[in-house]
Amino acid sequence: MKDSKSVSPERIHESTWITLAILGSTILITMYGETMLLPAIGDIIKEFDISYSTSSWILTAYLISGAVMTPIAGKLSDIYGRKKMVLIIFIIYIIGIAIGGISNNIYMLILARVIQGIGISMFPIAFGIIRDQFPVSKIAIGVGIFSSMFAAGSVVGMAIGGTIIKNFGWQATFFTIIPIAIILWIVIRKRIRNDDHTQTIKEIDVEKEHEYSSGLGKVSEDIKMPRKQHIDIKGALSLAFSISAFLLTLTYFASINSESHEATSLDNIILVTLIALTIVSITSFVLIEKRAKEPLIPLNLITDKILLPSNIILLVFGITMFMVYQTIPILVTSPIPYGFGGDAIQSAMVQLPFMIVFLIFAPSSGFIVSKIGNFKPIIVGSILTSIGFASLFVLHQNELMIALNLVVISAGLSLTQVGAFNITLQHTPYQFSGVSIGISVVLVLMGSSIGPVIATTFMQTFQESAAGINLESYPSPLSYNLIFLSATIISIISFPCMILLKKRTLKTLASNLGNSDN
Repeated sequence: MKDSKSVSPERIHESTWITLAILGSTILITMYGETMLLPAIGDIIKEFDISYSTSSWILTAYLISGAVMTPIAGKLSDIYGRKKMVLIIFIIYIIGIAIGGISNNIYMLILARVIQGIGISMFPIAFGIIRDQFPVSKIAIGVGIFSSMFAAGSVVGMAIGGTIIKNFGWQATFFTIIPIAIILWIVIRKRIRNDDHTQTIKEIDVEKEHEYSSGLGKVSEDIKMPRKQHIDIKGALSLAFSISAFLLTLTYFASINSESHEATSLDNIILVTLIALTIVSITSFVLIEKRAKEPLIPLNLITDKILLPSNIILLVFGITMFMVYQTIPILVTSPIPYGFGGDAIQSAMVQLPFMIVFLIFAPSSGFIVSKIGNFKPIIVGSILTSIGFASLFVLHQNELMIALNLVVISAGLSLTQVGAFNITLQHTPYQFSGVSIGISVVLVLMGSSIGPVIATTFMQTFQESAAGINLESYPSPLSYNLIFLSATIISIISFPCMILLKKRTLKTLASNLGNSDN
């Protein structure tokens, strides 16, 4: 093994591809479970008689759970081993799927989604297993292929989920996952080798470590992962409160400002209390992490001059992508003239081109980034995303227009997220790589939680009552215009981040070259 490595350090070994395929399948099955329910959101709103704001928790409960558990699971994987944690988390995910299949009210469904959300914390752990096996110059390829599994799962979820929903009801979609997940769990247990998390960095690959060194400092060659580590319980709890309070504030704001609800003084008091709770919990989290000997999320990783703009780009990616996920199914399935009067299958078909393009572009983006660098793909991707949302704002009068605009948006998002993730990996010291990946994933998840809340805020606030006996209300055309306009404005935030990122990266590179010359 050592001889082959010294002869061809840039060669990607066969075992790496096998590991990538197996662990990539965990993303595929998890994203299938996530997106299969999207075409049925309209049906769930009717069946459980809930508001559009409440329906957003079908997505946000899943994402909050994942955002909270990701750094905790990452820390546990450092203590007990990555393979062991992947297997435990996967079992928890299967239990959540089973509960989802027997849900008969919105509260039980949200509980199931919270449990399923824990499955998201597998992603950075699985990616950590893979990234250790890729040469540094080829990491972008692994990022791209790994990312494409998100789209692959989404394509399967959209296509099969819509058909199952129409013929057997949305609950049946959950039961299709369980046997596949069990088989995959067995394959991981048998084929993925155990990791020795007490190895020294020198034993893993000292040369790779030097390639990853950045402004956060050099790493000693004989640093060991401590045999006994502790979970930052206070940090984990404060992070959970911070994320939950923030999203609950947005959701409550949407509910009290809907046309069907006249805000009272009590509502205003509750809203102010939630805002105060959000501020206090975020402040507490920062103070706790500053004082912690082993912080859940080291604050210097969050504020790093290169990682910060890269993570903001990933945050924008999560917000805009899930604004689409939340909005399009409701627009397609709402009755004419408030929507297109379609069913779950039509909703899936409108979003299917988005997923297919993402499936194709994500691995392609990895090869592109590995050849021409990170910045050009991020620039092109951000331009395409902004153009796509601007076009969607102007042209969303029929399903074909929406599908074509989603294709442009998908191409842009895939280029942007692969480039941004690759920057995070390349500019993080090796001993902080697991934590850094976790932070990036958490920010994507936070964005993915914020996006649906923004969308449902507009849909709940701007509604029109349908003529008829039941007098149901549906999101007005103005709500969709505001959603797509907001997505356009948010996507433009990436541009100053790109400029800042490029300047800081070039400056850091020049500084490192100067130090090496000295």
